[in-house]
Amino acid sequence: MTNFLKLLKDGNKPSLTAAIVNTIIAILKAGAFFLTGNVAMFAEMMHSIGDAANQFFVYIGSALSKKAPTPKFPNGFGRLVNLVCLGAVIIVGILSYETILEGWHHIQHPAASTGVAITLTVLAISIILEFSVLYKAGKEVLHEAGVKGTLLSPLTTSFTHLNQAKPATKLVFMEDLVATSGGILAFVAVLISHFTGFLQAEGIASIMIGLMMFYVVGKVFLDNARGALGETDEQMLNHIAHIVSENPHVKDIQELEVVKEGEFLHVKLVAEIDPSLSFAKVDDIHDVLKDLIMSQQGVTDVIIAFDEDDGVREWTHHKDPRTILKTHD
Repeated sequence: MTNFLKLLKDGNKPSLTAAIVNTIIAILKAGAFFLTGNVAMFAEMMHSIGDAANQFFVYIGSALSKKAPTPKFPNGFGRLVNLVCLGAVIIVGILSYETILEGWHHIQHPAASTGVAITLTVLAISIILEFSVLYKAGKEVLHEAGVKGTLLSPLTTSFTHLNQAKPATKLVFMEDLVATSGGILAFVAVLISHFTGFLQAEGIASIMIGLMMFYVVGKVFLDNARGALGETDEQMLNHIAHIVSENPHVKDIQELEVVKEGEFLHVKLVAEIDPSLSFAKVDDIHDVLKDLIMSQQGVTDVIIAFDEDDGVREWTHHKDPRTILKTHD
């Protein structure tokens, strides 16, 4: 139990914050729904319940993924966060279906809801809270990508660096982006329904919110399925190829693998060097390259081997400047 609590301290903080906030929001929305019977509020309640459950699972998964390798699991637990995310999206998928079903039922059988003031107040509070979580998640995306930005960057630049974020942070950002958008959509639908009498607006909003939730399900599922299988990090692969090639003793790269498991990167390098170098010199080159690669963000282990230079230059991937990252100190 002590080890488990220590691991939880290293869990993904944005997912924990989002889970707590969404639990509070879900309770508020549930109360508002039971008082008013508003179908748009039902959709938002289901959305918040799904987000809260998801993010609690992701927080625990991200913490357990940092557990040290054991004799039984020598490769560590890095992929555990991907597996947890895959399980979490099943919950969101079920809630998405129920949300769409309820919206369709309301369109076919529209009914006026009561307590408009309560509904709008709860939705307004929820939008503000969801937006604050989205902003913090955007800041974390930029932090994990090693990018500094302006006050608005978490809401703008973060989109272009989303693929460099950790799986848990990416999930929180996407879910709260949809949650904030869904809250605004529900707010507008309630206003339209109340002031125009077009009661189907709430059902339409419910279906749209459900479809947005399904989009998150699909996107998160595909991202984490690749992570669970062990995906090549193309950007980091080309970056490492670039910095390794800058070493004057490396004549060519025969083989380079950069496999992403959860939040961690595993590197395997076979470099070609001058065969006349002494063993001591080769050992020095090995240590320099290992320290250099291990200093890169996310790299947890590296295997380096050498082969004699055959005089034929084969590795050219690193020449594309678009794939080269800034060196992390």
